Amino acid sequence: MNSIAKAAAYDDMATKSIVMGASSHGLVTLLFEELDSSLKAAEFFLDHQDKDNTRKNPTKASRLLAGLQGSLDFDKGGEIAVNLAELYRFCINELLKANSSADKETVTTVRGLINPIHKAWNDMPEAYRNK
Repeated sequence: MNSIAKAAAYDDMATKSIVMGASSHGLVTLLFEELDSSLKAAEFFLDHQDKDNTRKNPTKASRLLAGLQGSLDFDKGGEIAVNLAELYRFCINELLKANSSADKETVTTVRGLINPIHKAWNDMPEAYRNK
């Protein structure tokens, strides 16, 4: 096993350990963090006209948004959950368009829509995090 494969295996094991020990709130936090990283990477690769890497990141971001959408509790979340589901759906559709047209502005717009939600999630009072 070469050093790159060893590093990848270590990263995979570290990620699994983090996920296994995370609370529900922590798992959603991880989704938001990965989503932000994917969107930033998409912007970077669009700036550098790297088509292969550009296509991978909006696709990954779309999967992460689908994960966030799947984590919504419509019984407890009510109208807020419905609105978030619609926003995530909209963002997924926008990323599909951005991916086909190599449109950085759309990726940046999606980041701008998601970042306040990510911040609000991180700022959630401790008392509400595991309800």
